[in-house]
Formats: sequence, C-alpha cells, structure tokens
Amino acid sequence: MPIAPRAEQSRIVAKLEELLSDLDAGVAELNAAQKKLAQYRQSLLKAAVEGALTAEWRKARQQRSPDARIRVPQPAEGKSAPSGEHVHEDPDASIRATETDESGAQLLQRILQERRARWETKQLAKFAEQGKTPPKDWQSKYPEPVQPDTTDLPELPEGWVWASGEQLCEFITKGTTPPKELDSGAERTIPFLRVTNLTDRGELDLADKVFVAPETHQGFLARSTVYPNDVLMNIVGPPLGQVSVVPETFDEWNINQAIAIFRAVEGVLPWFICRYLLSPGAQRWLKARSKTTAGQTNLTLEVCRGLPIPLPPKDEQQALLASLEMALSSLEHQSNAIDLCLKQATAQRQNILRAAFAGQLVPQDPNDEPASVLLARIRAERAARGLDKGARARGGRKVVDNFGLSHPNSEKV
Repeated sequence: MPIAPRAEQSRIVAKLEELLSDLDAGVAELNAAQKKLAQYRQSLLKAAVEGALTAEWRKARQQRSPDARIRVPQPAEGKSAPSGEHVHEDPDASIRATETDESGAQLLQRILQERRARWETKQLAKFAEQGKTPPKDWQSKYPEPVQPDTTDLPELPEGWVWASGEQLCEFITKGTTPPKELDSGAERTIPFLRVTNLTDRGELDLADKVFVAPETHQGFLARSTVYPNDVLMNIVGPPLGQVSVVPETFDEWNINQAIAIFRAVEGVLPWFICRYLLSPGAQRWLKARSKTTAGQTNLTLEVCRGLPIPLPPKDEQQALLASLEMALSSLEHQSNAIDLCLKQATAQRQNILRAAFAGQLVPQDPNDEPASVLLARIRAERAARGLDKGARARGGRKVVDNFGLSHPNSEKV
C-alpha cells in the first residue's frame, strides 16, 4: 500500500470528498433523468393506445372536405377492378391512397365475419373429406370468440371500439419445452425463445440463443411454431410485461411454455398489439388477474384471450405507430446518452482514485513530514508496546496509540 505523508493524506481525503461528492450528485441527476424517461415512455404508450396521440390526426381527417375522401369504385359490368385500386376525387387525395372510411367497429365486424367464414369453410371441407352431409345445425357449433368485459374501461375516441384478444388474433396459445434427450446428436438450427429473450421494448434480445433440431420443431414442438410478426408475451414471471415482435431473422421460430403467442388477424397491426400489451392499462389489467404461487407469477391463456384491446381503424393504427415510434426512438437516444454518461462516471471515479493513490491528485508539500519518518515512528511505538505487553496485560491499564484511540487491552490495538 502506498503511504503518503500524514498531512498529504488529509489533503487527499479532502479533495476526494469534494470530487466524489460532485460525481455522486451528477450520477443522482442522471438516475433521476433515466427514471423520468421511463415514466415518459409509459405516458407515451398510454396516450397512444387511448387515442390522445392521434387526436390532431383525427381532427384533421374529419375536417377534410367530403369530396376529398377516397371511394372504392364499383367494377363495370362484366369487368373486375384490380385488387386494391382506388379512385380519387381530387388531385391531393393520392397521398391518402391507403386510407379507407372503415371505422374500428366496422373493422371488428369484418374481422368477425371473416373469422366465421374461415371456420365454416374448414368445417365443410371436413364433412366433404369424411363423405358426410353437413347436419342442419352444424353452423350453430361455431365457437364464438370471447367478448371483452368493458366494465370500468376508459371511453374510447370516436371511431374506436373495444375488442378481446381472442377476437383480434387468429389464436392465442403457448409453447412447450422438449425433453433434453429429444435433440440428442441432431443438428439444431431452429431458434428456441425463452423469457430471457423478451424485452419491455418490443424487440427480442438474442444475446443468449438456444436452438432445437428441425425434427423436434416440426414434431414435438409443432403446436408452438412462431413466425415473423407474431407477438410474444411472457405469462410466467416475475417480472411480467415482457413483450416482443418476432423479426424476420429466421423463417420459423419456437417458444417455451412461459411465452404466449398473439397472432394478429388481417386488419390489426402486430406492432399495435405489441405496444398495447406494453401499455400501463394492459399491464394493470393483466397483473390484476395473475396468480402468484411460491414466488412465481402466472397468467392463463383464458386471461390473455379475454384481454380488452382498443381497436382503431387500420389507417389510424398506422398513423399512431408512426408517431409513437418516432417519439420512442428519440427517448431511446436520450436513454443511451444517459447510459454512456453513467459508464463514464464509473470510469471517472476509478480515475480519481487512481490519481489519488499515485500522488497526482493534490500537490506535494516539501515541509510535510516524510512518510518514511511516519512509518519509523509507528514501528517504534509498536515495538515499545510489544516490550511492555506483559505489564499491560497484568495491570490492565489503558494505552493510547498514535491515532488518539484509547483501548483497555493492548492486545486488541
């Protein structure tokens, strides 16, 4: 241990207290700023999924002249209109070629009708495959998706409607974990996602990758196959509230039993589902219905399917996400800047301590008693105490060391 003169030690300690106190104050401010960014992020998500973020967008759209709205043309007799073709009634309407006048309620109605039509088509195909005539009441067997419970839910903007998770998704299910011996000796090429891969930012964290064999993926894990744009949420915690959208890095993925899949239907944007699942309202609703056993928090698939989700028109979903992603990107840059400053603060603390114990933090004074003299005096005092050890042990009298600390027994000094 490097020893400075006693007087210089005092100057070093005083300077360290000054510098480290300033550094601690700066770190506290950075941590406070980081906390405010996290709160602001939650406020942004809340404003987005409640319609506040697109209030001006709706107002501007409502103020447009009816003549500027887009109409979908009816094909001429004997002809078919190209898919997706729009006719514009004014030159400026071309910038809104993807917009429609379909409200959230109309979108939900269309989704439910298409859902039922797909089920009926599959049922008829099964009857045909079995060579059976459909019974008279076969359509009554249709499993209606659960309706959302809108009790105590906030009022939605005009054009929005509440729907359930089951209504807006092709299905909501969870994965499973294969036995270790199942992949023994096989080449593993299909990524297998766990809760550690999910984040609260909507993106996957693939720092820790696990893979399974294609045979396991297509066999034992077939029911938990996930694809790009599937929305994943952990249903086992703590913590709950990790949600990510599957990217296009791989054609197919797989998940374990602690993760639920939300596969959005056409007309519902996956990133809208993701951002809603991360919003404070959805998180409160889900956590209020979670069960905790032996320190583990769980959500059932039934709870996930019944989750009330606000549904805006599709074009407003797009506008909402565009505004939200821009704001979240700005927040991410600020958060990264704070993280960098915190790392620099940690490095600066080490630099200050390094300089202090290298004799570079405060100036030396030639009038200070040299450290060698200080050490010689300490050795002499220790030697003197050692010679008088027996007498002090018998008499039990107190001794005072060179630091001014009083001790009843010299053996404890």
